[in-house]
Amino acid sequence: MNNIALGRYLPLNSLVNRMDPRAKIMIMLFLMIAIFIPAGIWGYVLIGLFILIALKLSKLSLSFALRSIKPMIFMMAFLLLINIFVIKTGTPWIQWGWFSVYSDAIYQTLYIVVRLMMMIIITTILTATTKPLDLTLGIEKLLHPFEKIGLPAHIIAMMISIALRFIPTLIEETQRIMNAQASRGVDLENGSMKEKVMAILALIVPLFVSAFDRADQLANAMEARGYDPQKPRTRYKVLKMTGIDYAGMLLSFLILVSCIYISVRGIS
Repeated sequence: MNNIALGRYLPLNSLVNRMDPRAKIMIMLFLMIAIFIPAGIWGYVLIGLFILIALKLSKLSLSFALRSIKPMIFMMAFLLLINIFVIKTGTPWIQWGWFSVYSDAIYQTLYIVVRLMMMIIITTILTATTKPLDLTLGIEKLLHPFEKIGLPAHIIAMMISIALRFIPTLIEETQRIMNAQASRGVDLENGSMKEKVMAILALIVPLFVSAFDRADQLANAMEARGYDPQKPRTRYKVLKMTGIDYAGMLLSFLILVSCIYISVRGIS
């Protein structure tokens, strides 16, 4: 469990931990939008500097943030493989018979990987510095104005909070099932393609069964405690914005505006 970063809360006495969850959610949204704006290398430099500053103020190490990317390595490698066979534009870097690797395939993969890494690290900072209950409350408060048009703010906030909370649990469960299957002779790394597919299916089925079982247990526990999402709710903790919250949102918003400006002006 100690190797899992994404979705894991760390009770550190840091400036970011003490920030209002609404401010942290808004900062994440501004940065997520900025990541998808084609601002080139300068846009990524701005976002990267902000992420490094956020890690420093959060008292989180860069290695901890990078650990959250480990579950996505296989997907990144698969994406590179697909791009190598699909994208045939740019300068040919490798040519060996019918097999060739073009520069655009590598650049496109790096472009997507950098975006994905930034999004995962930003999400990791949010979940590592915000308690699940505070995260639920922050999302609910941000969605509260939309209740006037029938949007169930509390239900949506609870669903998002539970999903984030169970990311490390599912990763741990996957590792446990893999170890159990390996002890029974299942090889997930070697063998033919058919054997690998069968091994993955042998992993997915018990994982889904375990996930549904945990969901059923959680639903029973919430029902036993009288939880009713439709009832009016009171809060012991009242959220209050401070100067650092507004400063963080302003800085992230300025980064978003800068990325838009760089994209529109075509600055490289």
